[in-house]
Amino acid sequence: MDPFDAGAGGILRQPKAVWATAGASVVAFMGIGLVDPILPSIAQGLHATASQVSLLFTSYFLITAVAMLLTGFVSSRIGGRRTLLLGLAFVVVFAGLAGTSGSVGQLVGFRAGWGLGNALFVSTALAVIVGAAAGGSAAAILLYESALGLGMACGPLLGAVLGNVSWRYPFFGTATLMAIGFLCITAFLKEQPKPARKTSVLDPLKALGHGGLASAAVSAFFYNYTFFTVLAFTPFVLNMTPYRSGAVFFAWGVLLAVFSVIVAPRLQARFGSLKVLGGSLVLLAADVLVLGYGGHTAAVVCTVLSGAFIGVNNTVYTELALGVSDAPRPVASAGYNFVRWFAAAAAPYFAPKIEEWTDIHVPFVVAAVTAVLGALVVVVRRRALTHDAEELQPRHATEDGVGVFAN
Repeated sequence: MDPFDAGAGGILRQPKAVWATAGASVVAFMGIGLVDPILPSIAQGLHATASQVSLLFTSYFLITAVAMLLTGFVSSRIGGRRTLLLGLAFVVVFAGLAGTSGSVGQLVGFRAGWGLGNALFVSTALAVIVGAAAGGSAAAILLYESALGLGMACGPLLGAVLGNVSWRYPFFGTATLMAIGFLCITAFLKEQPKPARKTSVLDPLKALGHGGLASAAVSAFFYNYTFFTVLAFTPFVLNMTPYRSGAVFFAWGVLLAVFSVIVAPRLQARFGSLKVLGGSLVLLAADVLVLGYGGHTAAVVCTVLSGAFIGVNNTVYTELALGVSDAPRPVASAGYNFVRWFAAAAAPYFAPKIEEWTDIHVPFVVAAVTAVLGALVVVVRRRALTHDAEELQPRHATEDGVGVFAN
């Protein structure tokens, strides 16, 4: 079945609850790249250094990583709908507070609270979309990746437009949009039945005992370091106005969306998931090397181009994490995200530090090396990672625990 078919089960024909959740997911992912074009403005406004401002990403993703152990624990006790609303409420409150910050320390702290809310929302949103979507999990994952790509594309654009007036406005704008998402979830998503078995805090860690899931998580850890070096450090390298930087990362996000939703599934069907992933990681490594050592024009082009490789990688990694082990999908996703988000916290901190210790080129050398390490894990652990490329069948939606979130 073609997931893009507008007929029954296609990605375009979904229940209102799915669209409401996907729409709120777009805004949630917007929050990740929102600060990209305004990082220099924040640094100037709060009299902070690049490494201090980069902690906005570090605190956000460090809390997100740790919170992944709690998401299943919470959702299995209060239900998917209430967990989504709780996460949205956290984001609304802390995004609004971030806009009132008087120091970079306050802003970093409020971003941490934002990260907690985002973890509760995003991890549960994937389970809700997979469980409630028509057409099985293939269409659901593409819809989720579409939300991710659209959010990553629009986040920098929103940040640039609002941030050109004041660096505080993008935070207030996000709080407003998430409040609208809260209302949509309240209106269209019915109360979700709780799973028969409650998830413990340790279940995601136990799931990582599966060799395939652990391999996918380790490979994604290295990849995420590269990804977030591009996302968090490149704005300082480009040194552009909010509008220009926002335009660059909007184009980056458009490529990310197109390649994650349209190109990646076709490449997987032709070459297989692991070959596509390994090749894309190597190309990403080459891209960030040119980004680091080329001139300004080359840096702009390679920043935009990296969105294509990141889009492919995101889709393949998501499928691997959900399908490579026999753990319930929410549990497998939590364990996988627990590992990989630590790299998203590390890269924004270490990239500017490495620049301070060496020069502006070396952070991209490190990012290229981590991308290659991710590819090596895929090659060395290919047997553990081997799974049916189309194993994400609708029947699993009720067998592995995701179905408990369906209406």
